Amino acid sequence: MARHAAPPSPRRTLLRAGLTLTAAGAALGLGGAAAQAAAPAAPLPLSGLSGTDKPLLDVTEIPIAGEAVASAVGHSAAGAIGPVKNLQLDPLAGTGTDPLDNVLGTQIADFKPISTAAVTGPVTDGGALKDLPLVGGVVALLPG
Repeated sequence: MARHAAPPSPRRTLLRAGLTLTAAGAALGLGGAAAQAAAPAAPLPLSGLSGTDKPLLDVTEIPIAGEAVASAVGHSAAGAIGPVKNLQLDPLAGTGTDPLDNVLGTQIADFKPISTAAVTGPVTDGGALKDLPLVGGVVALLPG
């Protein structure tokens, strides 16, 4: 029997089911946090409580969950996007075998010479995504 015609293994089926449940749980967790952030809870009336009935912490002192979730997402995005912004685009930059290190230039009569070095220079010098001429300004707006 050919491999493509063999029935799928139970191990692969369990792996797929586990990944599906994990993704669903993550989606539910983020949806619940967004719903909680959308509708802030009303403060409990504390005027009639005394002694052991009074809570140790006033609910109005707890930060809103939406702010906490937004802060957590911002920090995790900065941690995930930061290395991508600083990653060297050309792994062969600065070596003698760099295929991208090709500059073409020309000069007509006594006009100023024109070259492709301004476009290919940041990449062949070992630059990152944030160092590119046009994209760098947009990438600077991302967290990280």
